[in-house]
Amino acid sequence: MVEVVAALIWDKDKFMICQRPANKARALLWEFVGGKVEQGESKAEALVRECKEELNIAISVGDVFMELTHVYPDITVNLTLFNATILSGAPELIEHNDLKWITPTEIPNYDFCPADKEILEKISSIN
Repeated sequence: MVEVVAALIWDKDKFMICQRPANKARALLWEFVGGKVEQGESKAEALVRECKEELNIAISVGDVFMELTHVYPDITVNLTLFNATILSGAPELIEHNDLKWITPTEIPNYDFCPADKEILEKISSIN
């Protein structure tokens, strides 16, 4: 099982989603920014690093919004989604194909990675 972390970043009533690059698994599906936890890293440290590498932003990692395990045909992930806040920088498309800020009501307009389905249902239910 692979430990994966992601960030739920809000700007007023909208949250950030990123579109995976065309050359990676689950190409062009939407997801939350984040990635794999490397050996010796805490989940929070991994999330700070991933946000810097993928979007060139510095974040503050908050509490856990949700944690789940998802089995894909090629990989099993334990995904921890943290509430996070941008401390500095404006998101840049370094790794992703696209980036959007959406409201919970706009979720059905995007094709998300299957692992995010439960998370999106929770986001929809609290707003």
